[in-house]
Amino acid sequence: MTTGTPLGHTEAIVPTRFWHALGDGRIQCDACPRACKLREGQRGLCFVRARLDGRIVLTTYGRSSGFCIDPIEKKPLNHFFPGTAVLSFGTAGCNLACRFCQNWDISKARRYDALADRASPEAIAQRATELGCRSVAFTYNDPVVFHEYAVAVADACRRGGMKAVAVTAGYVTAEPRAEFYAHMDAVNVDLKGFTDDFYRRFCAGHLAPVLETIEYVHRETDVWMELTTLLIPGLNDSPAEINRLASWVMDSLGPDVPLHFSGFHPDFKMLDRPPTPAETLTRARQIAIDNGLHHVYTGNVDDPAGQATYCAGCGIAVIERDWYRLGRWRLDRGGRCLGCGTRCAGMFDAAGPGTWGGRRLPVRIGR
Repeated sequence: MTTGTPLGHTEAIVPTRFWHALGDGRIQCDACPRACKLREGQRGLCFVRARLDGRIVLTTYGRSSGFCIDPIEKKPLNHFFPGTAVLSFGTAGCNLACRFCQNWDISKARRYDALADRASPEAIAQRATELGCRSVAFTYNDPVVFHEYAVAVADACRRGGMKAVAVTAGYVTAEPRAEFYAHMDAVNVDLKGFTDDFYRRFCAGHLAPVLETIEYVHRETDVWMELTTLLIPGLNDSPAEINRLASWVMDSLGPDVPLHFSGFHPDFKMLDRPPTPAETLTRARQIAIDNGLHHVYTGNVDDPAGQATYCAGCGIAVIERDWYRLGRWRLDRGGRCLGCGTRCAGMFDAAGPGTWGGRRLPVRIGR
């Protein structure tokens, strides 16, 4: 836990529900499996949930590290209204400590000047509508740590006819998990590896709670879900581990949950590893396909063949992609293959694909 950092910016502080008092004068935060036990004025490892006046509060409500319109494929979500624009934002802090974090300047921020923008849930929804976005994404850092703000924004967006998207590591406990996903429409879960040893050594966490979240979303909700694993050379990219991961996805979730393998680049506290070779991603994709998965993708690499969506029935490319740009589209208004009629798993707009392309557009949002 973090101590000694004063709680400021009182306009950003809101009470939370996921905590309970212990018998020794401390309060335990129950938002995630870390279960930080805090005395007055102390912060959890996430930095943004803290004890104030005998309760756990969120200290970043209504504040963001910045807003940007992205292609939905960048989340990555390839089967959720492809081609559409998503208004993306995060706050600060994270409840894991990944040594390879590629958004570390946001997720590991320890100063409030990283939170440059302030916006109410209603202002975010209104601006997203004005900008023609199909959805709003909680990303850059994990929305588990800004649960109350994410839920409020999701509700405001839904009232405006937009979808809510979470990009998360899935490191959350049962009660907040159920509440959170009741407000979401789609999620990409970052499955960082497939051994507890990897989670303990490189993320300061555990694998089991993440698998529980993935199984919960699949079995207990209507939320559209895709998974991503960042392959780090020599740490989580062995054919044996990838085979176990793909086999678990097939056995626990079935063949239609998309799985993305992304390329690593040296960052944060892991500068001693080389970038992931393209052939490692191609090999991982083939292992997953051999396990029976229908939709397996490569990311952070120039690989149109590994980024296209193929029909599970006849095998033709029904959505062509080059990075975040869509090419030929071979689905009808119901999301069925034009070749054989097999429906492609996912959520598709009857009007066809979006036309946002690969643009990234930073935006400002007022209160």
